[in-house]
Amino acid sequence: QVQLVESGGGLVEAGGSLRLSCTASGSISTVNNMGWYRQVPGKLRELVAAIGNVSTTPTYAAAVKGRCTISRDTSRNTVHLQLDKLKPEDTAMYYCHYYPGNFWGRGTQVTVSS
Repeated sequence: QVQLVESGGGLVEAGGSLRLSCTASGSISTVNNMGWYRQVPGKLRELVAAIGNVSTTPTYAAAVKGRCTISRDTSRNTVHLQLDKLKPEDTAMYYCHYYPGNFWGRGTQVTVSS
């Protein structure tokens, strides 16, 4: 089992920034991938960004590319998501994800006001 603890999120005005963090603990695999997904009511959960601890080239969704940076602190099994130039359409519940095993955090709300 892997436990994911998220922090960050909150309410921000359009154009502002937020930083989300997620720390994994438990049965951490030598090779793993951590990332962030987001979901709004009535829609499917979608990938925001992801990064591995060995293959460290990040993956970004087109909707956030250029406004988002994902990074890892491998020694602490922590992943950070820096969100800049936020838009109202970025409003969603953001979930931390860990693979292998497909583990999810409880989610942290990001709300962007116009």
